[in-house]
Amino acid sequence: MGAPMLRALRDAGFAVRGYDLQPPEGFGDLTDIMGTDPAVFGRDLSVLISVVRDADQTDDVLFGAGDLVRKAPALRHVVISSTLSPRYIRDLGNRLPDRIRLIDAPMSGAVAGAVERRLSFMLGGDPADLDLLQPLFDAMGQSFHWMGPLGSGAQAKVLNNLLAASHTAMTRLVLDWADQAGLNEVDLLRLIEASSGQNWLASGMDTIEFARDGWEADNSIAILTKDIDAALDAAPDNADTHLPASIRAAIRALQPRSKP
Repeated sequence: MGAPMLRALRDAGFAVRGYDLQPPEGFGDLTDIMGTDPAVFGRDLSVLISVVRDADQTDDVLFGAGDLVRKAPALRHVVISSTLSPRYIRDLGNRLPDRIRLIDAPMSGAVAGAVERRLSFMLGGDPADLDLLQPLFDAMGQSFHWMGPLGSGAQAKVLNNLLAASHTAMTRLVLDWADQAGLNEVDLLRLIEASSGQNWLASGMDTIEFARDGWEADNSIAILTKDIDAALDAAPDNADTHLPASIRAAIRALQPRSKP
């Protein structure tokens, strides 16, 4: 999702560049502003928006191979748009030097939402910092929800994604059962859209890029199981976690589904 977000910022007139481990040639019209050298990327960098997969990659960007905390001396704001554990986000805020302000800003909308610049952001952090960065969010999204202090955006996002994961698991099960019953998928999805079973995945079977994927460790469906792990990491004390764990197991068992 980082590439269409970068494109949206560029098209809005911001001075932007991207950093990724993949060769810049793979980013099409963004090739000229993409690079793999964190030292070059970090020059004069004041705001970093991180859209990597998980906490380990976030640590790598900030303190490991990327080491942008050290290589970007002008860095003043780090915006985490990955879906990560709220516990990790709050701890990260304590690990950054005082000159850097941390904002948690996970987003929802999948790749299609990033391409169409209609992402929803769940925001946590100091309102003054968020006001300063709002023009960046405006370029990438349409819906902005301040949830509270640092970690609140991440908390809201993992709870939202628990629901998204449950929609995914149950919708795919329903479609499999419908196949066995001889129902037409297109007709059933049209019915669901107009009825009480309406949900995010059923409404997006033709637009969500991973809607028909099976689970693989490195694909987008696996991000949902990672997000359930993040939610469980911050579960309330003595919470009943059987249902999230069952949903995680169901998603891990998904097989590819062909389009009718």
